[in-house]
Amino acid sequence: MSTSVFAIEDQLIADFARDGVVVVRGLVKPEMIELLARGIDKNIATPSPRAKTASQADDPGWFFEDFCNWQHIPEYREFIFNTPIAAAAAQLMQSQQVRLYHDHTLVKTAGTQQPTPWHQDQPYYNIDGRQNISMWLPVDPVPRAATLEFVGGSHLGPWLMPRSFMDKQAKWFPEGSLQDLPDIEADRSVHNILGWELQPGDAVFFHMLALHSSQGSATTRRVFSVRFLGDDITHAPRQWVTSPEFPGLAERLPAGAAMHDEDLFPLLYSA
Repeated sequence: MSTSVFAIEDQLIADFARDGVVVVRGLVKPEMIELLARGIDKNIATPSPRAKTASQADDPGWFFEDFCNWQHIPEYREFIFNTPIAAAAAQLMQSQQVRLYHDHTLVKTAGTQQPTPWHQDQPYYNIDGRQNISMWLPVDPVPRAATLEFVGGSHLGPWLMPRSFMDKQAKWFPEGSLQDLPDIEADRSVHNILGWELQPGDAVFFHMLALHSSQGSATTRRVFSVRFLGDDITHAPRQWVTSPEFPGLAERLPAGAAMHDEDLFPLLYSA
C-alpha cells in the first residue's frame, strides 16, 4: 500500500464534484516520470497479449494501447505503489480507501491522425458505483490540440451507449438499451468542453462516466492511465467481454460484491 501523500486543494475537490474532471499540476516528481517512461518503452517493445492497435493501417502514425500490466512491468508497479496518485484519487472522489482497478497504456506516435472518439469509460467495465476515478498522465509534453478533452458535468449521467471505436458496433449493451452519445463535434459551443496543455508530472483525473475524447498527435504522446476504485464500488458481471477483460472473475466474485480480490485489485490507499 502506498504511503505517498499529496494535499489536494478544496477547490479542486469541488471542481471535480461539479465537472467530473480536474488537472493536478506537478503531482509526480521527475525521477518517477523517467521511471514510468522506461516502463512504457518496455511495454511498447514487448506488448502483452492484451495489446492492440487502435489506428487504421493507412494512418501515418500509430496508436498503441495495452492493459493490465502492473504485475509484469516492474516500473509500472513501482509508479502505482510509490507515487501520490492514489492519495490524490482518494481525496478527489472522497473515498476512505482506494483500490487499483487496472492500468492502461496509450501511445500515439508522431503524426498519428486517429482520434479517440467521444465516449464514457464505465459502460465498458464490470463495475457499479459512483466513487471511481481515472488518472491520465503523460510522460511527454502534450499541447492543447492533442490533449484529452471532456464535457464538464457529463459524469452526472446518463450512461450512454458504448461502441467499438473502429466500427461503431454495440458489442456491450444491447442496441437501443442505452441512449446514444450526442454529436458533440457538430456544435462544440453548446458543450462545456474542458482540456489542458500538460507537462510531464501533471495528471488529469476524471470520473469514469465523464464524456471524453482526443485528437491525433503531431508529436509522440506517451500516456499512462490508472483506474481507481473507491468505497462504494461493487462487481457487476456482464454477459459480454468487458474492456479490459478479467477472465474467471465472475466465477469467483458474485454480483454486488466489493472488489476485495487482493491479487487483482490491491489496496493502494487507506485514510
